[in-house]
Amino acid sequence: MKIQNTIKVFLLVTVFMSLNAIAEKKLELLEEVKPPPKNFESDIVDEPQITITKQGADMVEEYRINGELYMMKVTPPAGGPSYYLLKEDQDAGWAKYDGPTQPLTVPKWVIFRF
Repeated sequence: MKIQNTIKVFLLVTVFMSLNAIAEKKLELLEEVKPPPKNFESDIVDEPQITITKQGADMVEEYRINGELYMMKVTPPAGGPSYYLLKEDQDAGWAKYDGPTQPLTVPKWVIFRF
């Protein structure tokens, strides 16, 4: 019991001393940051462009960012389950995604080019 009381007093004194040291510092105001202009446009697009087409009996939704197709959602007719086709990288094909776990994508780094 006596050791616990000593630890509590030590912690209380430590907190009080650190609060006192923080209070003694003089704080300076930073200059005011101006908001971005209202008509600001960036190259970065927050939302993808979605194009819905029909290919045969399937309905295909194409998702693009900055004109680059990166994902397709395919919905078969008669209420079948939808599935997604994700672009693996710039040069590769498509990976099918139809469940709660994402498809395995293997890293394809270019180390040397000859």
